[in-house]
Amino acid sequence: MDNKKLAELVRQWLSAIGENPQRDGLVETPVRVAEAWEYFTSGYRDDVAQVLDGGIFEEHHDGLVVIKDIDFYSICEHHLVPFFGRCHIGYIPNGRILGLSKAARVVEVFARRLQVQERMTHEIAETLERHLTPAGVGVVVEAQHLCMMMRGVERHNSSAITSELRGRLETDSGLLSAFFHQIGTAPENDDTNES
Repeated sequence: MDNKKLAELVRQWLSAIGENPQRDGLVETPVRVAEAWEYFTSGYRDDVAQVLDGGIFEEHHDGLVVIKDIDFYSICEHHLVPFFGRCHIGYIPNGRILGLSKAARVVEVFARRLQVQERMTHEIAETLERHLTPAGVGVVVEAQHLCMMMRGVERHNSSAITSELRGRLETDSGLLSAFFHQIGTAPENDDTNES
């Protein structure tokens, strides 16, 4: 990431909105913004395979594993403002289990990029399916979007929920109900799939 170039662009942006980038409160802002965005977009520089390295274990367990309430912060690619919330992951091991902290790291890798919630949900599910090869996987993301809360319709209490279900979590209504029950919500009907 070119922090020097980004800092210069922030100076130009401050001028373009009518501010004086040389006033006391803003002199260091371009450098601070560049450093902050290096962190906000760190997911571009993370290799998810390396993140998972050493975190997948051979283990016989054929019950549902649920990791809920994984907090995340991301940046909406449409307006470059944050969206944030919680991610819930469920999977049915097929001889391999995931270290619990690795689930949170996978979420972070994809959240720390310019995103839309739907794609982030898909990327998390795709990664878990590819690296764990589970009998089933489900990902549910609940988020609030500042682009909807601060501008436009300004709906302060709105949230978006996206889900992706694969394998037995897509086809077995009992497992699906157990997953949604454990994360504290319920599917509208037994045909719940991807939204």
